[in-house]
Amino acid sequence: MDRVSALDEPLKKTLGPATAKVMAEQLDLHTVGDLLHHYPRRYEERGQLTTLADLPLDEDVTVVAQVADSRILTFNHGRGQRLEITLTDGSGRLQLVFFGRGIHKPHKELPPGSRGMFAGKVSVFNRKLQLAHPTYVPLGRDGGESVEDTASAVDDFAGKLIPIYPACKGLESWKITKAVDAVLPRAVEAADPLPSALREGRGFVPLPEALYKVHRPETKADIEDARQRLKWDEAFVLQVALARRRHADAQLPAVARKPVADGVLDAFDAELPFTLTDGQRKVTAEIFADLATEHPMHRLLQGEVGSGKTLVALRAMLAVVDAGGQAAMLAPTEVLAQQHHRSITEMMGELAQGGMLGGAEHGTKVVLLTGSMGAAARRQALLDLITGEAGIVIGTHALIEDKVRFHDLGLVVVDEQHRFGVEQRDALRSKGKQPPHLLVMTATPIPRTVAMTVFGDLETSVLDQLPAGRSPIASHVVPAQDKPHFLARAWERVREEVGKGHQAYVVCPRIGDDEDENGKNGGNGKNGGNGGNGKTQKAKKTAADDAEKRPPLAVVDVAEQLTKGPLAGLRIEVLHGRMQPDDKDAVMRRFAAGEVDVLVATTVIEVGVNVPNATAMVIMDADRFGVSQLHQLRGRVGRGSAPGLCLLVTDMPEASPARARLGAVAATLDGFELSRIDLEQRREGDVLGQAQSGARSSLRMLAVIEDEEVIAAAREEAVAVVARDPELTDSPELRTALDALLDTEREQFLDKG
Repeated sequence: MDRVSALDEPLKKTLGPATAKVMAEQLDLHTVGDLLHHYPRRYEERGQLTTLADLPLDEDVTVVAQVADSRILTFNHGRGQRLEITLTDGSGRLQLVFFGRGIHKPHKELPPGSRGMFAGKVSVFNRKLQLAHPTYVPLGRDGGESVEDTASAVDDFAGKLIPIYPACKGLESWKITKAVDAVLPRAVEAADPLPSALREGRGFVPLPEALYKVHRPETKADIEDARQRLKWDEAFVLQVALARRRHADAQLPAVARKPVADGVLDAFDAELPFTLTDGQRKVTAEIFADLATEHPMHRLLQGEVGSGKTLVALRAMLAVVDAGGQAAMLAPTEVLAQQHHRSITEMMGELAQGGMLGGAEHGTKVVLLTGSMGAAARRQALLDLITGEAGIVIGTHALIEDKVRFHDLGLVVVDEQHRFGVEQRDALRSKGKQPPHLLVMTATPIPRTVAMTVFGDLETSVLDQLPAGRSPIASHVVPAQDKPHFLARAWERVREEVGKGHQAYVVCPRIGDDEDENGKNGGNGKNGGNGGNGKTQKAKKTAADDAEKRPPLAVVDVAEQLTKGPLAGLRIEVLHGRMQPDDKDAVMRRFAAGEVDVLVATTVIEVGVNVPNATAMVIMDADRFGVSQLHQLRGRVGRGSAPGLCLLVTDMPEASPARARLGAVAATLDGFELSRIDLEQRREGDVLGQAQSGARSSLRMLAVIEDEEVIAAAREEAVAVVARDPELTDSPELRTALDALLDTEREQFLDKG
């Protein structure tokens, strides 16, 4: 059997069909290799062998002792049973206690006069030292075993680190331990993906040894050795995949798009009523340098809410137009596409009317293409694209359709990339005669390690400087359940802002029409928690449970309540994703024109919406949203000269984790800090999203937030390896590991552009 197939062997062959079926269905483990990479999530310590006279309180101990007596007692009017066993070793006494259905096995296996080894945490009950539900190994009756047998059993049992595995219903951790024991001998056949020079240079143990040590450690040092090695494997193989993609992209041909003097870009810059920030100038220089090369740009532009990403992207698009190409901006929703089209045509003025009556001499046509456009407008837009009349097109998924043809597509700008699948992005890029340049934008700040892991095939530019004139945003948590008068005051503040001539948003997690009663637009409602102790803890837990069980507040209901109640007399309208596109656009136009005082909306306004006169935002059921999402929403206010106000309304009790998250959002406007908090509270699989095709995350040991040094070093090594040997001809084991981790389909998903 060769080295690869040994680890590819189906588990049912080794473990039997019943166990293998549970592992496949519940834990997504199918092969010997899968199980070997199913690592313990923690380890329990049995403690060194201790005499009964020297038992330390509240510590894990292991004792060898004889059963002095054993009795079953009833309690709770005969409805409950417990087994009490008294141990002695000649130096002291210790009580063991077992409850419920767990009493019969120890009662049978540990009769008076028998000996055993017992492990657990020492506590005191009724002034007696006891172990509750201890782990034990029977050693027979006195004289029934040789001294050597007892010593061997003690060595096997005492002082050991017990692996605790991620388990599931029908497959407890101890059953997984037995299954791992069955396949662990195969670890010697694991192909080692790290080149020997790298492994030896960094002092890592070989992969088979790391697998043994992570599953059956003798010491804590063993665990650390194994963790460091296995983290490196994960980071390195992933970074090699990304480095190979970057290398392959660099080999593709592209048309260099160098800015031309006295073109649309210069005319646009001359009309700008403000100067670019240092950050915008720096990022623009990076983008223009990429556009001037003869292989496709692959750049991620991440910027704080309101940092001016759209302006940077527009200037890049104009530079491409000047160089004879076309630019397409792909937006995730019609509302956002319309908003971008509106803001870009407003920024460009007559420059956006090239070829039209009254248009500028150096202008170009800016067209919108969405699925809901009328047939005539759609035909005209398609004609403008194929003839080259339109230099810039802004659209939704409609841009990807087969009918859409470009004269010469030179740049694709993808807004809020995480909303798109890779196939959609690739379909748009394939419309160029040669691969177009690619600029990916996100307003979600991404910690450096996540950018290196998820967007590792893209060069990264960061805009973290707000343009002059942007106002600060004050954020406050409004505990509606604990302090109802705070909520009343929140609506007063909205009235005050409207009284000053400003406008406000009210955001709800759900739409609330009949189709939505299953709550599919709501948050998951799982963000609550409890705190305190005794009656207080119970009360807080009840409050948190009640807040979670209640359906999320809905746009339709809240708008009606506000219209009849605290905001009566104000001009209130609703906006949500199930409205007709024309209706949505009409509402946004009225709001932007100041004809609406309060817009009650879902998260459809989360990105791209720019109404400088909107100064206040009230987010209902704020605990139903993620930290980064709250930060995005908050970025819709404070976009003009007047200060912004964001009120986070929640029913969750004060000591709950949900309130702590909201407190963190209220305490800082630093999106990168909030992004870190958000990601620390989520599983790695959530962090990576679709990076591994939505399948079980390949990262089982590596923590992308905590292991920044490992990821950075692995990236450096991966780049060097791929530069020397792009096809990995000299590293067959690495190639094998790469194929196992990232089959062709999964590797496609690494291209987050």
